[in-house]
Parts: sequence; C-alpha cells; structure tokens
Amino acid sequence: MLIFDEMQSRGHEAVTLIQHAPSGLHAVLAVHSTVLGPAIAGVRLFEQDETIALKGALALSESLTLKAALAGLNYGGGACVVMMPESGVDDPHAREALFRALGRQVRPLESRVVLTEDIGVGPSDIGFLAQETPGTLGMHTDTSAITAYGVYRGIKASARYALGSESMRGVRVAILGVGAVGRALAGHLHREGAKLTLADVRPERAQALAEELDGSAVVPCSEILDLPCDVLAPCGYGHSIKSADVPRLQCRLIAGGEHHPLTRNGEAAVKEAGIIYIPDYAINAAGLIAAATGADAPQAAEQVYATVSRIVAAAETYMKAPHVVARRMAERRIDLIGSLGRA
Repeated sequence: MLIFDEMQSRGHEAVTLIQHAPSGLHAVLAVHSTVLGPAIAGVRLFEQDETIALKGALALSESLTLKAALAGLNYGGGACVVMMPESGVDDPHAREALFRALGRQVRPLESRVVLTEDIGVGPSDIGFLAQETPGTLGMHTDTSAITAYGVYRGIKASARYALGSESMRGVRVAILGVGAVGRALAGHLHREGAKLTLADVRPERAQALAEELDGSAVVPCSEILDLPCDVLAPCGYGHSIKSADVPRLQCRLIAGGEHHPLTRNGEAAVKEAGIIYIPDYAINAAGLIAAATGADAPQAAEQVYATVSRIVAAAETYMKAPHVVARRMAERRIDLIGSLGRA
C-alpha cells in the first residue's frame, strides 16, 4: 500500500503510529476529517498484522466521518486500531496499562481526537483511557446493545423499501458475525419472528446462540454468502463481502452492524447486481449517537430509523441506490457546515 496515495484518495488528514514498549502497545491512529469538529475515533483491539491494522484504521475513520455527519453530530471521523500484544491482555493490569498508555500518547491530540469504543473494547477500557486524556466518549454507554437496536430499527426501515413491508415475521435473515452487536441483533429479529441463519469465525459461538434462539440455523462463514435469504446482515470486523464474492450473493438487502463490509468497488458491484445496500454509517450509528448526546436506546434507534427512512425515500424519488444517496447526504452536510468557516 502507498500510504500517501491512499490517504489522498480517501481525503485523510493524518495517520499516526503509536508505540509503548513496556505495555506492548502498537496502534494506528487515523484522522479522516475534522471539518465538523474533533474526530471521533473508534478504538479497536484484536489480533491483526500491521497492514490490516492500517487498512482498517483508514476505512473505519472514513466511515465515522460519514456517520457523524449523517447523524447531525458536530464531530469528524477517526479510528484507532490497536494490535493485540503478544502476551495478550487477560491480565487486568496488562489491559489497564495498554489503554492508559494509549490515552497518554493521544492526550496531546485531545482538541482533535475523541476516543470511543469499537470492536474488542468496552466501557471499562474507555475508563482507563479517560484517566489519561479528557478526549473520550462512551464510558457510561452500552454502545454495542444500543447499536444493535439501532441496526434492527434500520433494517425495518429499509425492508419497507426493499421487501415491501417492515415486518420481520418470516423474513429470512443471515447474520455474519455474532459478537456483541450480531448477538443482540439476532435477539431482536428472533423475537419478531424472523428466520435466522447464523455464522461466525468462532463456530461454537454461533452454535450456542442458535441453541438459545429456537429455530435458528448455523452455517460456516464460507457458505453464508451463498445462502438464499432476504436480508444479509454483516456484523463482523470489516470487508466481510469481497467484490469477487458479490456474484455469489442471493440476498435482496444488505444491512448490518459491520463497519465498511464492502469496498467502493463492492458497492458498485452490488448496485449492478440489483441488491440494495444500506451503508454502515447510516444504519449502525445509534451507539455513537447515544455516547455523543446522552440519548437512550429508543431515542438513538429512532434517529437511525428516521435517517434510513429519509435515505430510502430519496432513493425511490430520485431512482438512485440508497448507498449513493446516503453518501451524498453526508458529504453535503460536511460541505455546507464546513463552508461556514470560510464565509
């Protein structure tokens, strides 16, 4: 990857590499935009190599810029991807040291970067960060649960457009990834009578959830993209749907909690295939809304429902793909509000 070419093509402002040898901290901090305000940076922690960490930070930070803009928040977008230390973080003191080291390293950037939780990071970790930098959000928010409820409401709003009804009863939903968000989403859908098929990189986790949710099926991750279904809900780590895999898809709607499940080329491919895609930054914003505004789960989820409803209504009116409309809406707000400083 040519890093400066990649930053220029996506419009990034900065990328910072962070290291603290005693704690095992190795992280990539990407700031995509601060036009609307400080960059909200989702912090991720899981095993990955340097290239994947860098790509993930660039993609996630761009998604957060668009998410904050669509949600009407006065924040930009960033991401901090932390590589799992070789010794792990099972020792609570090691975990504390890792996140406090990160907070201390990021503290000089507090006017530009606000850290919040993402995959592998919870409120207690944000608490460690907050001991070292005031630039944090979400310490007292169950972000995953609120995000999942927002995704559920967003799926209902988009199903009215894609499937003709927002009722989930009898709707075939394939969920790829049943971590915190995917698991909670499955529960909401199951209660409404959706027919669920689950897959996860840890098959035992999908199997355990299927045993809790009567009637749910389990398939390997390698097979779920081939599954005939109405809704494919990716809830994994990102880029779950490769461009080359799009011809395999047998769904009518892609809508889930995962950040950047498709590349820009992948978005074009699903549009060509006639599959409706509701982008991550439109549908998975409830947790961020709650953390940033203090809204409760129903309030944040209803904002997502309203946003997705507005996107699909405009898509129908102007005969454009919803993901194209969503990006244009976000970019328009950034352009308009950004222009105030230039007036």
